[in-house]
Amino acid sequence: MGSLWRAALGMSENSTNYDGVEFWSNPERSGWLTKQGEYIKTWRRRWFVLKQGKLFWFKDSAVTRASRPRGVIPVATCLTVKGAEDILNKPNAFELSTRSDTMYFIADSEKEKEDWINSIGRSIVQHSRSVTDSEIVDYDNNSAKR
Repeated sequence: MGSLWRAALGMSENSTNYDGVEFWSNPERSGWLTKQGEYIKTWRRRWFVLKQGKLFWFKDSAVTRASRPRGVIPVATCLTVKGAEDILNKPNAFELSTRSDTMYFIADSEKEKEDWINSIGRSIVQHSRSVTDSEIVDYDNNSAKR
């Protein structure tokens, strides 16, 4: 779980580099979620912002240009986002997973949970590097798309 948390907590060489994402302006989705800590498994309520393939979180909802995220997850590293009520035994729970790590969240309602799952899932697909245009094969024409 350490690698996702290191990425999420910005423990990389470019810890203040958010790839030019203006997280304070016009997010694709934002709202309160409760997330589980990595080492101390307590639940903390955080303000989340999804924008341009990155999921940021903050201590409060007054996000400005000067705000510093408490963490950021590049969704391109994520494989799945799905409900997790059965795993956590908590309503409105969902999980976000990479090859090696899983983070857990709780939304305020079933609708909020579904909206977050759909938004993050769409972002994963849009920012996934698993298939590039040059790798798409057009089976009708029996050739790779260029």
